[in-house]
Amino acid sequence: MRVRKLTLAAMALAAGLSLTACQNDDGGSDQGAAPPASSAASSSNGGSDSAGSDQQDGSASAGKSPNGTGGTDGTGGSGGTDGAGEDGKAAKCSTDELEITAIDATISGDPDGTVAVDLKNGGGRDCSLAGYAGVDLKTNSGTVSAERTGDPAPRIVLGDGETVTFGITYPINDSGGSGVRITGLVVTPPDETKSVTLDWPGGSSLPVTDGSGTPVRVGPLGSAGQGG
Repeated sequence: MRVRKLTLAAMALAAGLSLTACQNDDGGSDQGAAPPASSAASSSNGGSDSAGSDQQDGSASAGKSPNGTGGTDGTGGSGGTDGAGEDGKAAKCSTDELEITAIDATISGDPDGTVAVDLKNGGGRDCSLAGYAGVDLKTNSGTVSAERTGDPAPRIVLGDGETVTFGITYPINDSGGSGVRITGLVVTPPDETKSVTLDWPGGSSLPVTDGSGTPVRVGPLGSAGQGG
């Protein structure tokens, strides 16, 4: 009888130990398990994707900003003001930008001879001229400077390739004498100091005068024929 009790007690103890071991094994497995791979990847990639997206969006916005404001796309800024002066108007034409030519424009029967001078804008931009050009005739007796007619001289804007004309009048030498021989024409555009020397296309000489004044007159820009 004593032996039976000892056996039952031993079996009960063994069963208790076995149950305790199973519980410890389950608990250890739960605590040591790694999180699911898909969950960890989602957490890691989620942060990286969000930051990268923000950075890309910021970069795209920065790239669009200059053109969006028109500051550097050619529609604003200095591109639209090429050839303009400080007041926003076309800058003056320089001598180097102008192609200057002269032709005989005398009308048969007129008492005076006429030379027409063309100023063509070849500078590749709009430019402006106002007033009178300087005109000097070279002669075998020295330089004869033209006198202004006094007619109004409006401001003229020349587009690239456009031309403005003015007239020079001079007395025709019909005295029968040799007169004053003309050897060249010097033209200085308005507000310029650089001159251009051309062949004189008109009559070969001027009549001799008493020296009381110049017989040559120049009209304003935009005039043609008879200096006015």
